[in-house]
Amino acid sequence: MADSGRLFKRGSCRSTWLRARKARPQLILSRRPRRRLWTLRWCSRRRLRRRLLQAQAAGVDWREGVRQVSRVAAARRPKTAIPSPIPSPTPASEPEFEFEPASRCPRLLPIPPVRPVGPGRALLLLPVEQGFTFSGICRVTCLYGQVQVFGFTISQGQPAQDIFSVYTHSCLTINALHYSMPEKNKKELKREARMLLKSHLNLDDRRWSMQNFSPLCSIVLLEHLKTTTVNFITSYPGASCVFVQESPSPQINPEHLVLRSVGIRKEKKKKGLQLTESTLSALEEVVSASCEEVDGCPVILVCGSQDVGKSTFNRYLINQLLNSLPCVDYLECDLGQTEFTPPGCISLLNITEPVLGPPFTHLRTPQKMVYYGKPSCKNNYENYIDVIKYVFSAYKRESPLIINTMGWVSDQGLLLLIDLIRLLSPSHVVQFSSDRSKCMPDLTPQYVDDVDGLYTKSKTKMRNRGFRLVEFADALEFADEEKEIPVEFTGHKLISVYTDFAFRITPRTRELHNKILRELSVLSYLSQLQPPMPKPLTPLHSLTPYQVPFNAVALRITHSDVAPTHILYAVNASWVGLCKIQDDVRGYTNGPILLAQTPICDCLGFGICRGIDMEKRLYHILTPVPPEELKTVNCLLIGAIAIPHCVLKCQRGVEGIVPYVTTDYNFKLPGASEKIGAREPEEAHKEKPYRRPKFYRKMK
Repeated sequence: MADSGRLFKRGSCRSTWLRARKARPQLILSRRPRRRLWTLRWCSRRRLRRRLLQAQAAGVDWREGVRQVSRVAAARRPKTAIPSPIPSPTPASEPEFEFEPASRCPRLLPIPPVRPVGPGRALLLLPVEQGFTFSGICRVTCLYGQVQVFGFTISQGQPAQDIFSVYTHSCLTINALHYSMPEKNKKELKREARMLLKSHLNLDDRRWSMQNFSPLCSIVLLEHLKTTTVNFITSYPGASCVFVQESPSPQINPEHLVLRSVGIRKEKKKKGLQLTESTLSALEEVVSASCEEVDGCPVILVCGSQDVGKSTFNRYLINQLLNSLPCVDYLECDLGQTEFTPPGCISLLNITEPVLGPPFTHLRTPQKMVYYGKPSCKNNYENYIDVIKYVFSAYKRESPLIINTMGWVSDQGLLLLIDLIRLLSPSHVVQFSSDRSKCMPDLTPQYVDDVDGLYTKSKTKMRNRGFRLVEFADALEFADEEKEIPVEFTGHKLISVYTDFAFRITPRTRELHNKILRELSVLSYLSQLQPPMPKPLTPLHSLTPYQVPFNAVALRITHSDVAPTHILYAVNASWVGLCKIQDDVRGYTNGPILLAQTPICDCLGFGICRGIDMEKRLYHILTPVPPEELKTVNCLLIGAIAIPHCVLKCQRGVEGIVPYVTTDYNFKLPGASEKIGAREPEEAHKEKPYRRPKFYRKMK
């Protein structure tokens, strides 16, 4: 387009336009030559530029007549670029990929070409340092070169990775990396690339790849992905469009059809994940500190308000660390938006595989987990601290630890965060801030030492009052072996990160958005009940549950006080945590056995209490926990985490009245509502009638 800009100069008469047309008789621009370029409408100018590019790609030279040009010269140049000399025609006997001179830039394709290579499969060629942003789910295999997805590097020869780019989060991008070139000639590189592609592509596809191949490009194979989790979640009407959304304006171009067969759709670059400079700097610093291991394994605590990118940073950091380390430990302290477990849990996990999607696509089995039972710790902070301390005791300090915290950083939440920093003693504190978030003080080591927490005192007050640090350990109820070692508030390094995400969540829709994500995590966990692919899905009501006697397990409602006569109403058709306590409850009584207080114990998994047999005194529980672990379960905890309504309302194969779905329900029973003290749904949606003030009625 730089050459065309030189031809279209402003003139005062019609002869200038005619001379420009005569200079290139092989190119027919328009049926209306009297209209000047600067008077055309936007759509007409766009059509004119497209025709110029098509003519240039066909081999038309505007200045020196018709001459064959290479395919690279057909790429669109920026308007301000200096016109580059036209290369000489390439002989027909030479291959299309060649080594470029050192003084010239590598040849770049205008757009990543896509080619179908079978049903549900597509081949993607990415030039160096270019990306492909998409939405949907697919399986990615790097056949040649090196690409990076969400911070994780995929090289040739590595196993395929499942990637989930869903609409609830930012779109993911496949970026081609600049890899080191071996000292080989072009024939050896061509032979090596053909051998790598031989086991994946047929002869025609390999020939097409070699025609568009250059030593600095990456060849990626995209395959259609179907898993049990995806099939189970999309089987419900409300969640059918989570993974793949139809385009509002259908496209009929070949590239769109090829990608649609894979299950993805190409998106604009601005819809992809955009990391700020401070975020990239923080990632580089933390990764380098974790790989060096000079002072042992670092402990990284990530904090900040809601919707500032903490979870995205954690996933990206995990993928970056897995490029160099075999595993990473992760401590989940956020009850509402958990990463690897269903909501309402505090857990410690050892991550060995990359996380290339939202939380409900990569649930893992934790090393140690406690079911707290609520999406928030308000009104029960002391128990929250005790649970974190209990889970953190399982950390062996053999790999870097990432600590995820809540987004509640104001008032008592900030004081609780200071207590966590003193308790966990992190080596790095990554603090997030943005223009949309509330002001939060910088959590420097000096600030943490000088400010009182919710349950801890500052260093100066403890020193002035003559308190010893050992007494602080007694206050936090450390184990006996931990009491012998004084608790030292070691200093940490503060890393400030500024983010500016263009998210669509507002304070009014945040609660609904978080609830949807929690329900998707529960559905993802329930998908483990389904048979493996390619067997069809089985409705939950047709699965055979486990029979648990009343006197084999103890019961406890964690989020509310329920009368003993109503305890079984609260357990029936509820989400239950399968836990293991130290006390032996078997044979204690005929049951049900009720606990006076919520125990801090290991949670082995979750299930649904499908029904209660009062005659045989049995609980019927559906759970994916293996039977060898169920033998140790002796406690059922019921919290405020509810089963998604779609599981109960959309039961396939049920005729007549749907079980557990009724309008005759008493919300006034303690524990019947999801939130303590919430108004009844009937009263919440009714408009209250207007009542005149008392003094007005007295005056009348």
